Amino acid sequence: MQGADQQVLRTAVDWLDAGHRVTLVTVAKTWGSAPRPAGSMMAVRDDGRLEGSVSGGCIEDDLMTRCATGEFAQGPPTLVNYGVNNAEAQRFGLPCGGRLELALETPPTAAPLRAVLEKVHARQLIRRRLCLGTGEISLHPATRDEEFSYDGENLDKVFGPQWRMLIIGAGHLSRYVAQMALALEYEVIVCDPRREYADAWQVPATRIETGMPDDVVAAHPGDARSIVLALTHDPKLDDMALMRALEDDTFYVGALGSARSNAKRRERLASLGVSAGALARMHGPVGLPIGSRTPAEIAVAIHAGITAQRRGVVLARVEQHTPQPHACADALRQPA
Repeated sequence: MQGADQQVLRTAVDWLDAGHRVTLVTVAKTWGSAPRPAGSMMAVRDDGRLEGSVSGGCIEDDLMTRCATGEFAQGPPTLVNYGVNNAEAQRFGLPCGGRLELALETPPTAAPLRAVLEKVHARQLIRRRLCLGTGEISLHPATRDEEFSYDGENLDKVFGPQWRMLIIGAGHLSRYVAQMALALEYEVIVCDPRREYADAWQVPATRIETGMPDDVVAAHPGDARSIVLALTHDPKLDDMALMRALEDDTFYVGALGSARSNAKRRERLASLGVSAGALARMHGPVGLPIGSRTPAEIAVAIHAGITAQRRGVVLARVEQHTPQPHACADALRQPA
């Protein structure tokens, strides 16, 4: 979602700079089965071009026509409802009982949108507040726990940097983790100082770095939208990277390995001065215990655990009736 939101803003800025009129559309509220969640955004240019989506159906076509006529070009933001009855829901391709309330605004210049992008580029979380009565825009610092909100008067949307995943180790498992991360719109950086692993890395749209892991982690300070995964199963590479990541405000720090190997890792890190509080933040064994055995299955478990953490989902303990997959992680260390 964050990558899509930023693309909508960047495109809107480009269109405004080129002299076009642009209407920003935000899903303010949904009822029933809605195709897009509240907070979803779309930009509509005066000639009908679109960026983003609010329904994935015929609502976009209707909005294109209305925006092209300049219906929303004057005055404060406008609220528009779709799917208020069964006939209209069927007309616009909404699921049965689905209803959307959309907030439409027509920014006069690109400056307010560019200010948001500048904050995001600096890896800051920012809350953009739109006053529906006046059209006034204000920017406020945001926290990682804040979400989209709408109280009928103000529409608050949180923008932030793209989620970044720094993977220590360029082995077989890391390839699956990286590929899934790209599908989830993460920026992916892979670190491995071992030349045979780094040279074999072939995952497009990721960046490979060959410095020592702790130096690479230090070069990318952790924040509310960053993740560090130590996947080499080699203490010489993993431990120093983990120690450095736990010093920062890194959102998620995970380490591959069995429960026993992670217990030993915690002992080593504690002997190096890592506090008990910092060690409690480390997810090791990383991922959910779903009985995964293959690299792809382990990657699914890792991403499921991270996604649950991002969404604030507290999971009940899952009893493990099969051996921990990470206990055999040495099989994943060989270059493909």
